[in-house]
Amino acid sequence: MSMLRSCAVATLFAAFSVQLLAAAERRQDIQPPLHTEGHRIVDAAGRSVRLTSVNWYGFDQKEYVVGGLDHAPLKTIVNEIRRIGVNSVRLPWANETRERDPVVADYAVKANPQFKGKHAMEIMDAVVAALAEAHIMVILDNHVSRADWCCSETDGNGLWYNAEYPESHWLADWQAIVRRYQHQRWVVGADLRNELRAGAAWGGADPKFDWHAAAERGGDAVLTSNPRLLVMVESPDYSTNFTGFDKLPVRLKVEHRLVYSPHAYNISDHSFSSYEELKRAYDARGGFLVHLEPGVPVWVGEFGSCQNLNCGANSDWFHFYIRYLRENGLSWSYWPLNGTQSTGETRKYDAVETYGLLSPDYRHFAAPKIIELLRTVEGPPVRAPRELPQP
Repeated sequence: MSMLRSCAVATLFAAFSVQLLAAAERRQDIQPPLHTEGHRIVDAAGRSVRLTSVNWYGFDQKEYVVGGLDHAPLKTIVNEIRRIGVNSVRLPWANETRERDPVVADYAVKANPQFKGKHAMEIMDAVVAALAEAHIMVILDNHVSRADWCCSETDGNGLWYNAEYPESHWLADWQAIVRRYQHQRWVVGADLRNELRAGAAWGGADPKFDWHAAAERGGDAVLTSNPRLLVMVESPDYSTNFTGFDKLPVRLKVEHRLVYSPHAYNISDHSFSSYEELKRAYDARGGFLVHLEPGVPVWVGEFGSCQNLNCGANSDWFHFYIRYLRENGLSWSYWPLNGTQSTGETRKYDAVETYGLLSPDYRHFAAPKIIELLRTVEGPPVRAPRELPQP
């Protein structure tokens, strides 16, 4: 390598390091707790906050623990989250995990011997504490009732309750987990229930399917235990259809806490030929939320694509959707962080997680192109250094 080229590469790396440091400083400047003002999320100092998040799943799965603790120390994984540049983690959990609180299998935490023989909730405490120490905010997400991979119409987890975990359990579990972290200021939000389906409706005459009324009950239960949390509300149809939310809004007993949370993935049987076509489709089913008055913030709780962005229409969709996030000023949470799968329906323990941001050893980026695009939706673009052409 020539001296000129060597200096140029060193300059690129130095600039990249400065950009990463600036991202970390922005993250640490946030002062929890958070609340809402119109369409904005703001911190305790009144400064606007865009939630930029990753989903770190596992407490909702059959290992009952976040992915990666079998491959890397907890601190290493948290450092990788910091390097991605996000300011928050959406942490899915299952009612079964909270209620049974099983001892986690040794194989699932083998890179963290301090967790051997520990119960699931003890490990969750340690994960939340490690994220908080790094000034990474946590949004707790009630993902499923029975621990398993989500989601289908027949998995028994499509509503906020089932026969084994009735609504009374859902409410009690939320209050228990909120009380558990009520003194941890970096726990800032409660995503009431993931991807409602299986007949869930927004309103209607049948209370067994009325997610609107249940969301108000759940939100009020959360805020009774900790009135400082944000409350994230998803929609029916896998949180892709917010039709009717303008006519039947959520009303919580504590004001300035509500956030709506759509999800977005490429529609397998439809390819968008242009950004304008995508924009019309998403505006109709959820994008209109950014124009509702009184204003409610919007946080896209899940979206994602293949790691290498070399998957045809799915990749095209992802580029369009990044533009959609940017143009609408939306908060977001990428699915997922995990480099490997947990055990579950259609899933194989330790198989590669093909949408994951981290490598299977949880020590490197597996999706640098995606991470680069995500950084364009949190502020000025932060670009990784590239090899320069030979002079």
